Amino acid sequence: REREMASSASGSGSGAGGGEGETPWGEDEASIAETTDVELLKRAWRNEKAAPEILQFQAGLVQRAREQIQLLEETVEEFVENGTDDLIVSLYQMDLDRSLFLLRSYLRIRLQKIEKYMFHISRSNVWNWLSEQEQKFAKRCTDSMEKHLEQSVLSRLPYGYQSILKQSISSEEDDMVPEPQLDTFVFCKSKGAVGAFQLDDIGD
Repeated sequence: REREMASSASGSGSGAGGGEGETPWGEDEASIAETTDVELLKRAWRNEKAAPEILQFQAGLVQRAREQIQLLEETVEEFVENGTDDLIVSLYQMDLDRSLFLLRSYLRIRLQKIEKYMFHISRSNVWNWLSEQEQKFAKRCTDSMEKHLEQSVLSRLPYGYQSILKQSISSEEDDMVPEPQLDTFVFCKSKGAVGAFQLDDIGD
């Protein structure tokens, strides 16, 4: 189990097999390596980082990543206590550090989006894309912001201009709520050969 965790975090090897009975990596082995939890977490982190809006929370993946990190921490601690070779310890530690970075960065990016678009998120179906902890965080943010603006600004404005969501009482939409800019460039990376491919409506 320990060896499996380290290999998944480090890319599952260095290329062609070198022992008796091993075969060079083919497409099937590469596909398996690409779907390890570490690779899936890296993909989720990249997608979240690139997307203007908050994406669906990867609950199962995050839970597995936390379990793997705990296992790696226990493994490193055991190696240190048993006097295992420093090189082996350092390799496991690098795997642990990388997994920690990916998980923390993934969660941090999501919290930043919640802080930036808290009112939009709390009033749309995007709310269901948050984890339970993120929903509690978003609720605290909106409550604190509403209380602060009410005490510092809104209570001093004329009637009809005291909404935190609309510029005036006559506004039909929530025109004071920041929303993610979805009308922007999208960059795609193909995982395999797709031949001629067209994304717009021009041509066949």
